Amino acid sequence: MYAKNDLVELSIIDITDEGNGVGKIDGFAVFVPGTAVDDRLRVKLVKIQKNFAYGIVEEILSPSPDRIPVDCRVYRQCGGCSLRHISYQAELQIKQNWVEQHLKRIGGIDAPVLPIIGSPRQDGYRNKAQYPVRMEDGELRLGMFGKRSHRVIPCTDCRLQPSEFESILKTIRDFCLEWKISIYNEEKYSGLLRHVYLRSAQATGEIMVCLVINGVSLPHSGELVDRLRTVCPSVASIVLNRNREKTNVILGQHCQTLWGKDTIADILCGVRVNLSPLSFYQVNREGAEQLYRVAEEFAGLTGRELLLDLYCGAGTIGLSMAHRVRELIGVEIIPQAVENARRNAQENGITNARFLCDDAKGAAASLQREGLTPDVVVLDPPRKGCVPEVLEAVSGMNPDRIVMVSCNSATLARDLAALRTLGYHTVKAQPVDMFPRTTHVECVALMTR
Repeated sequence: MYAKNDLVELSIIDITDEGNGVGKIDGFAVFVPGTAVDDRLRVKLVKIQKNFAYGIVEEILSPSPDRIPVDCRVYRQCGGCSLRHISYQAELQIKQNWVEQHLKRIGGIDAPVLPIIGSPRQDGYRNKAQYPVRMEDGELRLGMFGKRSHRVIPCTDCRLQPSEFESILKTIRDFCLEWKISIYNEEKYSGLLRHVYLRSAQATGEIMVCLVINGVSLPHSGELVDRLRTVCPSVASIVLNRNREKTNVILGQHCQTLWGKDTIADILCGVRVNLSPLSFYQVNREGAEQLYRVAEEFAGLTGRELLLDLYCGAGTIGLSMAHRVRELIGVEIIPQAVENARRNAQENGITNARFLCDDAKGAAASLQREGLTPDVVVLDPPRKGCVPEVLEAVSGMNPDRIVMVSCNSATLARDLAALRTLGYHTVKAQPVDMFPRTTHVECVALMTR
């Protein structure tokens, strides 16, 4: 019925979890980015499939009441803030719906989904940013990869990042141009500077500058150190990360401190946390404190429990609960993260915690050898969720309660369904928005035996 480049009129009735609006013409679904529920639009069809199509907005005939002015000059090219064009209240309702629908449709979970908790801040909340550095069209670009591409969109003033990052990025750009630092070419695997990686510790104000290089040293690095210290006195650590692999993975495994400390320190839920370039840490500190409070509440701790924290990273979740348990055991497969976790426990005077460098199956075997059974297991897996072996290992340890923290409610729903077959019932779920203006949302779920 329809062909590419046809113009159609439609109303947006829903938003997908990729941030695209959904409209229908004669029962035929059309997905349109940058739209809001109740928009009335004239849309150009740009890709036709058997049962659906993709379109772009040609004209807004009648705007949704949820629409707000877009305050970012690279919003459409970047694609990171897929929901920046709608009000935050509307965004929260959309994310609430996503979690509810994922749990119901993917997992067959009928447990109550509590009202979403919004982020304390919608701008400037990210404490970490990774900027690709490329030469494109004869221009040195630092910024973000465009949506579904590896073309760099120049942007040093992203509204999601701390304002201090802008002056640091401009200083690095000027340094590279002045000293003719070679820039990485990902097609030829040549050139030196690959990424600029910045971390900020909100509680202490410390900033880490990490330059990812395809080599062993950075020419004139002393000059760059002096400039960064002058332009941003909050910089407490300047690090080189060596990544000579032919890969899209941003960081290599070897770090060299050029100046300052090897780590910066932040405070999360009263726990002082040391952060290296390789440490996992929630990007929204204030949002993370809300998230961890929910996880602690769901864990139902009385002070008598053995708590097992799987995927513990630098130990932040478990250490925030250590004062409420008999013993904390954290498990992480990345050795440097385990060392960070041990150091964090020591520096905070937490004596009832220990950390194992192992996977879930190995940790289960270790506990079994010691004759230990966890009362509560906290799971905070990566976006792809848990592999079946992890869920089987957890259920095999027979904890009373499992608390799962997930940044992907679709894989969360899948994992909850798998745990149901292993004898665990989902009691409730709590969405927590950690990533305002984007299509990501965190969720905490409680399961009991």
